[in-house]
Amino acid sequence: MNLQVHEQLKNHIWEIANRLRGPYRPPQYRLVMLPIVVLRRLDCVLAPTKDKVLDQYEKLTAQGMPESAMERMLGKAADPDRNHPLYNTSPFTFERLLGDPDNIAPNLVAYINGFSPTARAIFERFKFTDQIEKLDASNRLFTIVKAMAEVDLHPKRIDNLQMGYLFEHLVMRFNEQANEEAGDHFTPREVIRLMANLVYTGEQDVYTPGIYRTIYDPACGTGGMLSESEKFILDQNDQANLALFGQEYNDESWAICCSDMLIKDEDTSSIVLGDTLGDGKTRDGFEGKQFHYLLANPPFGVEWKDQKSVVDKEHKEMGFAGRFGAGVPAINDGSLLFLQHMIAKMYPYKEGDEDAVGSKIAIVFNGSPLFSGDAGSGPSNIRRWIIENDWLDAIVALPDQLFYNTGIFTYVWLVTNRKAPERRGKVQLIDGTRFFQKMKKSLNNKRNEITEEQIRDLTRLYGNYQDGETAEVQINGDTETRVVSRTFENREFGFLKVMVERPLRMNFEATPERIALLDEQTAFANLANSKKRKNEAAAAKEIAEGQQLQNVIRALLTDLADNGKYNDRAVFDANLSAAAKAAGLKLPAPVKKAIFNALGERDQSAEICRDNKGRPEPDSELRDTENIPLPEGTELPLPMRMGPDKPNDELIATFREDIDAYMADEVLPHVPDAWVDYSKTKVGYEIPINRHFYVYKQPRPLDEIETEINALEGDIAGLLKGLVG
Repeated sequence: MNLQVHEQLKNHIWEIANRLRGPYRPPQYRLVMLPIVVLRRLDCVLAPTKDKVLDQYEKLTAQGMPESAMERMLGKAADPDRNHPLYNTSPFTFERLLGDPDNIAPNLVAYINGFSPTARAIFERFKFTDQIEKLDASNRLFTIVKAMAEVDLHPKRIDNLQMGYLFEHLVMRFNEQANEEAGDHFTPREVIRLMANLVYTGEQDVYTPGIYRTIYDPACGTGGMLSESEKFILDQNDQANLALFGQEYNDESWAICCSDMLIKDEDTSSIVLGDTLGDGKTRDGFEGKQFHYLLANPPFGVEWKDQKSVVDKEHKEMGFAGRFGAGVPAINDGSLLFLQHMIAKMYPYKEGDEDAVGSKIAIVFNGSPLFSGDAGSGPSNIRRWIIENDWLDAIVALPDQLFYNTGIFTYVWLVTNRKAPERRGKVQLIDGTRFFQKMKKSLNNKRNEITEEQIRDLTRLYGNYQDGETAEVQINGDTETRVVSRTFENREFGFLKVMVERPLRMNFEATPERIALLDEQTAFANLANSKKRKNEAAAAKEIAEGQQLQNVIRALLTDLADNGKYNDRAVFDANLSAAAKAAGLKLPAPVKKAIFNALGERDQSAEICRDNKGRPEPDSELRDTENIPLPEGTELPLPMRMGPDKPNDELIATFREDIDAYMADEVLPHVPDAWVDYSKTKVGYEIPINRHFYVYKQPRPLDEIETEINALEGDIAGLLKGLVG
């Protein structure tokens, strides 16, 4: 790609866009510029054979042939080598439109309507005809068409890669103007190239001449993942037969993707418009279909409320027979739903079986899917399902400030059901956060980029699969040798979350201050309330009786004040019951509990409070949890079905000894009265990638810091003295 030509082109297109100022605000430029750039691209493609198509169209029309029957013949007249018809039967081109400026609006509509059906469908999604009248009324239409007619977008001058970059730049600028949210962004081409390098590393079959392979992106945007994957494979195996598939919910992005596919003579019907997850109106466009390679950069940090009803229904009713059997993530980030969707579309794998070839996935995430969600939650269960099935192959941590609309760190997950023998049962983590160079000019939040050499370095690290492999990286301007590749057993990401209880210990005393707290207890306060709202007399009587009972209870408790402080609830309970009996009262359980709450105070020197079976009662304020790593030798998958309502007896039986040993070593020496509530034990999975590459750096000596501060203070004093003088 000629970078100079690309820079000139994108600047020129933006200059044209700025001519819309007035009737359009900058965030609205996209309504005109995206479709007109596509229109001009198609115009340039069809210009050389325009007259041939018109002659053929006139001949076939004279024969009385309906237009639906002409499609293939007109397509061959435009380009005999194409498989998918692309033509225009109107007499117009951009140049000819300029010859009749007074009628440019109806002529432009006629020009658009003259395209072959697939191309017309693209412009219907752009809704460009809605803008033509507005452009004409504001005297901008002729100016814009004339300016675009001077831009040569023929594929021989501007190849598909450059067009991809141009659309990427334009949409990025439009998103910036519209202040689009961070999750709705384009993937930089170097990130796509890295993903392609990673996902096809070790895939020997894809380089076999004549091989047929399918590539799928469930959130394809303008088609960058598909185009780069296709280019990557064909550059090394030009005899490969590739079929590209994608789905996109945004009309504009879908239209751009389809126009690119159409120009490349790809089947545009394989790009489906609609919500991949399903929003009630649209659904998975490839239900029941499987693919060899799947790549995606789904929206992350974006709510999935619109898809919730569809996703929840499929999760609950279909389980693992559907796409979301493992669980659903938090409502504020649906990225893990896309990964489950992609896993559901993997070919099954069986070694030696040509019909069970398996699949490989590359997907970009933010940090949330690595660790969000507690043990037993949807995100944790999704990680557990993927790792325990030995599908997670590797995760590559990328630098921050790579994307246009967000500066966060991102991560490429590689998932496959056909791991090489040496990679089975393990996960590789690669720290690529230092593999970048600063851009000469930032693009919104994008200030860093990954070079081709760095892409090769990261790909080599993945291919080498060496635990502890090092590389020289730049840190604060210094070159350091750091470990950048590590491998772990699958079970090392799992842990048991156990609930540790400690006994409730309380003292009780009937002081005026504690008795006064009774009024804050709901059960006690309700004694003086009435539900007989329709009968005022009955209600007043009930309230009076309740208040009298409250006074009796207060007096009863005041009589216990002479006994001083009770350090044993059982003794206090016995005295309270005896006093109530002597007063002819039967205290309801809720009222008794209210008395305990008001007159009780936690006291670690007091006796343990026990239930009616003599078992210690847990103190909710002292309740804690411990995360116990899965012990070495743990066989996966674990003997526990997913879901909070599933029994975990097998899990407890499997790990009881390990839990007890952990408690004896780590907990009981510090709190000997603690115990485990085994029924609450859960399995969790998280991937703390940053922790595994953390390098401790010794702080500078305090005297060195003090000397530096003193020197700075001296410099500041000198500067101030100069100003005053």
